[in-house]
Amino acid sequence: MNTAVLALGNRLRRIPISVIVVSIIFLAIVLIAIFAPWLAPADPAKQNLLARLKGPGFELRGVTYWLGTDDLGRDLLSRTMYGAGVSLSVAILSVVVSSLVGVTLGMVAGWFRGKIEIVIMRLVDIMMSIPAILLAVLTVAVLGPGFLKLVLVLGLTRWPRYTRVAYAQTLQVANLPFIKASELAGAGAGRILFHHILPNIAGPLLIVATAEFGLMILMEAGLSFLGLGIQPPAASWGSIMSVGRQYLERAWWIVAFPGVCLFLLVFSVNVLGDWLRDEIDPRSRAR
Repeated sequence: MNTAVLALGNRLRRIPISVIVVSIIFLAIVLIAIFAPWLAPADPAKQNLLARLKGPGFELRGVTYWLGTDDLGRDLLSRTMYGAGVSLSVAILSVVVSSLVGVTLGMVAGWFRGKIEIVIMRLVDIMMSIPAILLAVLTVAVLGPGFLKLVLVLGLTRWPRYTRVAYAQTLQVANLPFIKASELAGAGAGRILFHHILPNIAGPLLIVATAEFGLMILMEAGLSFLGLGIQPPAASWGSIMSVGRQYLERAWWIVAFPGVCLFLLVFSVNVLGDWLRDEIDPRSRAR
């Protein structure tokens, strides 16, 4: 017991301070997003034109607007809290969709080879040649905005990166002795792919997922900023900043506070992703 505790303590002491700090920031944002309905001081969609474009700390009839209000007098603190949930939900679901599609196609291409490999990898090349944000904008413009459509669009534009990693890793693992032994024992392709190969290539795929997670947050904010993502009256950091740009000179707080939250979330995810990459693949430190 004491040996295990000491080992855990030594491992925790090796974690950089920067990783601990961003972990706290990330955890705080996640908790705020989860408990926003109970933590938010007001209804994020409730309008009060008497409190329109008021700065941080403004009080009206005993109500304090700690981060100020927007153009319709809505409480910016409450909208920012709810916006965290929207950004995280879209990012998580988009990563799930893109990883499911990309990893499956990559393993299939790496295992079956032949014509299947050629078709899948040429499709990946085509998708990688098109800027993801441009493809997302065009697709959303055609399909129309909405939460589920946004998730599908983001997920189905970012799967090629997973496919390439899964394909390369599958080629390496497929020739290992225990895989050959499974084939000789009569295991089917599905069992080998998902029970033997997938657990052994999960590390590199997890690194890709952390990098993609931060990118999904930025893409959601960008599309919402352009009016192609989450639609009013739902709160999204991108849509809040889109409204705020019209009043930037007289109401800077509408852009500043959601922008700071967006920066902190993406920054913390990227730092955690870099640390996780170094932990899973120590050789990356020397590159």
